[in-house]
Amino acid sequence: MNLRRSPELWRFAALVAIFVTSGLVITYLVLPPPPDDGPRPPPVLRVAQVPVPAGGDVVANALDLVRRYATGEIRIVLPDGSARALRRNDLGVEINRVRLAEFIREAIRPESALRRAHERKDEDAPLDIPIPLLLDSERAISMLLDLKVELDAPAVDAYVDLEARQLKPEKIGYRLDVYGTLARIDAALRAGEDTALASVETIAPKLVAEQLGHVKFDQVLGYFETRYATGAKSRERTYNLRLAASKLDGVVVMPGEIFDFNETVGPRDEAHGYRVAPVIAQGELVDGLGGGTCQISGTLHGAAFFAGLEIVERYPHSRPSYYIKLGLDATVVYPTINYRFRNPFDFPIVLHETVSGGVVRAEILGPSRKLTVTYFRRIDAVIPFEELERPTPKLPDGTRVLAQRGIPGFRTTSSRVVRDGAYGVREKWSDSYPPTTQIVHVGSGPRDLVVKGADDNHPEYVADEYLVVTQGPDVRTPGATGPEPGGGTVESREPGLTGGRGWTDRAGFGTFRVKDEKKDQRGEDKEGGRSRGEDAPPAEGADIVQRASEPAPESKARREPRGQKGPTADETKDDGKSKKRRRNKGEDKAEDG
Repeated sequence: MNLRRSPELWRFAALVAIFVTSGLVITYLVLPPPPDDGPRPPPVLRVAQVPVPAGGDVVANALDLVRRYATGEIRIVLPDGSARALRRNDLGVEINRVRLAEFIREAIRPESALRRAHERKDEDAPLDIPIPLLLDSERAISMLLDLKVELDAPAVDAYVDLEARQLKPEKIGYRLDVYGTLARIDAALRAGEDTALASVETIAPKLVAEQLGHVKFDQVLGYFETRYATGAKSRERTYNLRLAASKLDGVVVMPGEIFDFNETVGPRDEAHGYRVAPVIAQGELVDGLGGGTCQISGTLHGAAFFAGLEIVERYPHSRPSYYIKLGLDATVVYPTINYRFRNPFDFPIVLHETVSGGVVRAEILGPSRKLTVTYFRRIDAVIPFEELERPTPKLPDGTRVLAQRGIPGFRTTSSRVVRDGAYGVREKWSDSYPPTTQIVHVGSGPRDLVVKGADDNHPEYVADEYLVVTQGPDVRTPGATGPEPGGGTVESREPGLTGGRGWTDRAGFGTFRVKDEKKDQRGEDKEGGRSRGEDAPPAEGADIVQRASEPAPESKARREPRGQKGPTADETKDDGKSKKRRRNKGEDKAEDG
């Protein structure tokens, strides 16, 4: 059927449309409108989980809660579970009142995007107001830096407590990330939280107790002793000796491992507990932090040397030391000049160093001693020291006081023979010690000035021209009656020119003479200040004092102009390899005595 040609159908469709539209209009006019419930109430607002009172000024009520929160404490939680409480006011927090008021207005306004988003999420839940606190970064960082000083700790390797004879477990080290912790505190404050997790870097120890389960330390593999003054004037130096030795005592060195003195002992500064005591700076003794540490490294070097350990890095002092034999010293300066050795054995070794009764003793401990070690030393040349006069108004005119005793320079050749039964290994090296300038203070003050000047109390430095020291399990120390852990030690000496008291006078070094100089009472077993009597024979080869290529020393002392310091020991010409090494390592820093 053709629709275009059926007018009856078109009329029927029009009538149906009219009836439907009329019905809809009549229904809309007849039915009542839906009831109007009014605007929805605003959500419950909270500040740091505390509801804001709805009555009165809501902004003022919220501001009061923010103030209470800002005056409270925030706890910084550490990795070990402990916490440190900091007052928020001490962090320099400030309230952003404008931001707080804007947020509350948007939360109350029905048509705001903030309110609509909250109602879509959960219209019955309270709405937490972000705490609008601004941190004073400078004050907060200052507080966290103080906390960092308290919390930072290096990792501690497992070690052997030699007094308790037991293995002590390792400790994990921590390093506080100041800026990371600051960001976490800022986020916690905005969220109204009372705790913030500290941002801490953990430092794992290199040696854990599991690796040392079967370490044996019953026998002494090598030992060495030096002496120190115990008087009241040496109290600070003795304190440094004990502190440095405590860092070494019980340290375990695994097979093939290289022991690093500076890494183990750490910085010698006030922050690490060290005190002011004499140190060597450019050949002169001056006060400095950590004085005495070189005696600990030197004594440890002697023990490692006679235990047959491989010496990886060692430097002599810029002047001979009275407490240790020439050629066996080991100077250290943190962090530039170091002392290191390697454990060549197939078993761990334990370091043991004590400071007591005027004696520093170092031992290398292990399961058993098999090696016998011999040290040979020969003095090849002696370099005269220079005498320098320094005018000072602190002394009466014409008064002369020995401020620093001169010490000649030495060039030595040393060797070590390590014997294991019928087999032996020999190594050879040279050391060079620049001369130490003799300094005489000459008074330029008023003649009636009453000052009691004291001469330098260091004795004349003496050293055997030839020295042989042997230590081993089958060696017996002359005169020893009891057991000797690690074996005995035997010394063979040839004093030569430099091994007798008064040798510097006979060689014509310096013009100043100390009145009524007493003989040194330190005993015959020690180089440096040892007395051998005035009848010591002159050396046979006295040419070691002055080579033909070196100019003869002047007999008169050089006078230094006022206000100008003379050349130091480092400026003395010296082609020794050891001095060049020290310069490359930064010898301008003070040696730790």
